[in-house]
Amino acid sequence: MKFYTFGNESAPVILLLPGTCCHWKRNFGEVIPRLKQDFHVVCVSYDGFDETEDTVFPDMLTETEKIETYIKTNYGGRIRAAYGCSLGGSFVGLLVQRKNIHIDHAILGSSDLDQDAVWKAKVKCKIAIPLLHKIVSTGEYPKALQGLMEKKRTPYRDQFMAMFGIGNGGLPFMKRESIDNQFYSDLITPLENGICVPGTTVHCFWAAKMGEEYLHRYQKHFKEPVIHRFDMEHEELLVLYPEQWAQKVKEVCFCCAELL
Repeated sequence: MKFYTFGNESAPVILLLPGTCCHWKRNFGEVIPRLKQDFHVVCVSYDGFDETEDTVFPDMLTETEKIETYIKTNYGGRIRAAYGCSLGGSFVGLLVQRKNIHIDHAILGSSDLDQDAVWKAKVKCKIAIPLLHKIVSTGEYPKALQGLMEKKRTPYRDQFMAMFGIGNGGLPFMKRESIDNQFYSDLITPLENGICVPGTTVHCFWAAKMGEEYLHRYQKHFKEPVIHRFDMEHEELLVLYPEQWAQKVKEVCFCCAELL
């Protein structure tokens, strides 16, 4: 695992956590320059998902422990904010739930928070991982899907899939074992219900086009989360509107007087 840092070290710390099979730079490269003016930005690059390391993603809890250790060692165990893109929101939830570090503002970005029984998670992995690994490692859809995906292209989908390397060379260094472990352990690692930590505000960026089901999950797992509703698709604000996304994150993390 690696941690990439940007901005003034004396500024409030924001932790950025990528989504499933996402490279840290392709996930957050557009917004880091917009955040580092106001934050000390720390971007996590998970085991198995960084081209400079020969590692394998182990499981969600092991990675969570590494993140906690880093925050304790470098920032005294307390940071201003953490933003989790999709699967990264599961890490945010775990970091809050475990109470080993303190996060003032915990932000989940369109996270689905799927949880399954072990048998169901194994079935999903057997179906999804071979195709997902092929797409991510090559940066191309299988020939059988190319026609269908071409018909469904939109600016949002093009930008979203670019985070997985689609259309820009792929991410050939990602091992199938890492993808399998990440996908599977996210499904079976439980997130408690009614999570509430004094001094921590949980914010959920709800992409309403995903459906009401996800709003109900946020309200189930967290006690009184602040819901920020966007009439958008999964992480569309981050993907297509990085300037607006950065401004929203700043509004969440700072009072109005500090923004002026």
